[in-house]
Amino acid sequence: MLDDLQLDRRVVLKGLASASFAAVLADPILARAAADSTETVSLTLPSGRTVSAALALPETLPAPTVMLIHEWWGLNDQIRATAREFAREGYVALAIDLMGGSVATTPEQARAQTQAVDGGEATETCTAWMDWLRKHEHGSGKLATVGWCFGGGWSLNASLAAPADATVIYYGRLVQEPGPLEALAGPVLGHFGTRDQYINADMVGGFERAMAAADKADSLTVHWYEADHAFANPSGGRYDEEDAELAWARTLAFFAETLKG
Repeated sequence: MLDDLQLDRRVVLKGLASASFAAVLADPILARAAADSTETVSLTLPSGRTVSAALALPETLPAPTVMLIHEWWGLNDQIRATAREFAREGYVALAIDLMGGSVATTPEQARAQTQAVDGGEATETCTAWMDWLRKHEHGSGKLATVGWCFGGGWSLNASLAAPADATVIYYGRLVQEPGPLEALAGPVLGHFGTRDQYINADMVGGFERAMAAADKADSLTVHWYEADHAFANPSGGRYDEEDAELAWARTLAFFAETLKG
């Protein structure tokens, strides 16, 4: 039995090494294996709360740092596997947890845990991890945030609360007033779907106008995709492989320019 388990593990790891990023995310077994390759780290906040995150390191150090923020599902295998992929691309990648370890498997659970998130506590968590990454022994001092859906909005919120060198938003809730946006210290990249009924053209347009009013228009790049909300999530019914791969390539190019350039 043990030999069979060891053989199965070798088969999984071999598949993980040869699979594309999209294939890893689309396969629950490979996604779990990729997620398990990350290291769980913990941090005690000034408020006394202890929070955890998944850390992945690249082969070459020091390296720029990237903070990942999950969807409303929580810090699941998909997001931890994405941290591993950022590490493979040359970044110190940290996938943080804003749900206190809870991972939802149904929309009802996801909605409930999202509604339970305290904004002040989430901001404290984000800024503390950003400071941790800035000071990380293997970091270059450069820091970016990236998030999806719920995490897309918090990617922006985090960069408003503490300086970031770059911010990526995948179909996340957007600020509509120029005042808070004046705090942005680096450029912003946004990925949005034309068929998204919530993060729609009106919301994105309001964000673009607010960025312009905050004198940040030149810092914003927006890409539209003929796709729905959550088009980059291969575990959902709205996944669009072609657009997801294009958005990923654009994100990597953005980070290469802003963090490694």
